[in-house]
Amino acid sequence: MHVKDSRVVVTGGASGLGLGAARRLTAAGAMVALLDVNEQRGEEAAAELGQSARFTSCDVTDPENVAVSVEGLKEEFGGIDVLVNAAGVAPAQRVVSRGGDLFDLELFKSTIAVNLVGMFDVIRNVAGVMATNEPGPDGERGVIVNVASIAAFEGQVGQAAYSASKGGIVGMTLPLARDLGGLGIRVMTIAPGIMDTPLLSGAPQELKDSLAKLHVFPQRLGTPEDFGHLVQAIVENPMLNGDVIRLDAAARMPPK
Repeated sequence: MHVKDSRVVVTGGASGLGLGAARRLTAAGAMVALLDVNEQRGEEAAAELGQSARFTSCDVTDPENVAVSVEGLKEEFGGIDVLVNAAGVAPAQRVVSRGGDLFDLELFKSTIAVNLVGMFDVIRNVAGVMATNEPGPDGERGVIVNVASIAAFEGQVGQAAYSASKGGIVGMTLPLARDLGGLGIRVMTIAPGIMDTPLLSGAPQELKDSLAKLHVFPQRLGTPEDFGHLVQAIVENPMLNGDVIRLDAAARMPPK
């Protein structure tokens, strides 16, 4: 699928990896809708990206909000060609703390609700729109790119909820691709490693440098630009389907 003139939806598009993908795709000629709960940042991001971008306030854990947002973008764009699912949360808590406190069950549930259930809700709504697109030369009607994490494979201490949610994304990648393949919709997942996003913005430089050394090569943090580059490559290569790509410079995370 050509990025130029494609109609793109990016959840979590107001910052971080989502904004990195939005920047790359708008620069390549796509129309991009940013979906996010942070209205101020979302409006600022859309203004930065220019006339090819717009912001829609959307909470992925609210099914009615998701359905209304997707339907509105279908009407505005005339369809949706690409979905990038980058909305997510990353809490950390031990199952049993040193003081004997148990992992907050509501925190576990809310992490799954945002990172996995919310993502699937967006997928099913957008896939319903993609299914009505006119097929391209290969019969392709849409491309879905989900964001997992290398924590799906090497979760660290305190990441039980986060790793469970990201492991779920990895696990549903192939079934989604098989399910939607008959409609001409491809599904891929990116598992980023240690990325220089707002989650690390307040971290000391010494910590960032030590994290970068976990990368085999290049020994630097990944960037939203690296992520956006890979998203574009996935969209434009029709043979990429049903798999997970690690974007981590060959890093393998230690226990903590």
